[in-house]
Amino acid sequence: MRLTRAYLDASLAPGMRVALSDAAAAHLLRVLRLREGDACVLFNGDGHDYDCRIAAAGKRGGEAEVLAVRTVDNESPLRIVLLQGIARGEKMDWILQKATELGVAGFVPVGSERSEVKLDAARAEKRLAHWNSVVVAACEQSGRARVPGVAAAQPLAAALPALPQGGPRLLLDPFATQTVASLPVPQQDAPVVIAVGPEGGWSARDRETLHASGFAGIRLGPRVLRTETAGIAAIASLQSRFGDLGG
Repeated sequence: MRLTRAYLDASLAPGMRVALSDAAAAHLLRVLRLREGDACVLFNGDGHDYDCRIAAAGKRGGEAEVLAVRTVDNESPLRIVLLQGIARGEKMDWILQKATELGVAGFVPVGSERSEVKLDAARAEKRLAHWNSVVVAACEQSGRARVPGVAAAQPLAAALPALPQGGPRLLLDPFATQTVASLPVPQQDAPVVIAVGPEGGWSARDRETLHASGFAGIRLGPRVLRTETAGIAAIASLQSRFGDLGG
């Protein structure tokens, strides 16, 4: 059964009556067909779920009354950041959705030499808004109360200096000798950054840039995986060994 949860970018506290955003109203009132008096859950990314009831429901929107607050403790102890070569359309959406469900902490979309997607400033802004909506929807569905950040799309070289420091940086490579099983246990709270190339893969120059920034090759298996498969497989494998998947 789909959870009656919706994201609301607003301060929430018991006793408040809040106006639903267009997206929240569409989800709760038109998709789930909730009516006045029905229970729902709102979250704003602060790590809590807010038990609410629909206080008003109309064609143009609605309001909810906040009744109680609950701490949600389902974030992975493994902080994974996905450095993802921008993929086309639905492939990128699928990557963001599934990685969010698997507990990724953040996304850094990058352009590279072999990227098939080229974004000008206007398109990049629209895509970022769309990507954020995909991540929010995945949080609604999966029960997460913290929303992973999605960085603005930028060239690979420009993105690397801003990546989190202090943890392993992994470059998926079917010819590498290191595997997930051979990795040492990451230090507590240390970020793990996974670099996944676009449909055309990383070029030799991209790989040199990544290696110079501290990325080490890691092999998932003997087969070459598509961009929409590789990152998800790596995240699942890392979460199974070091995080909270399957345990």
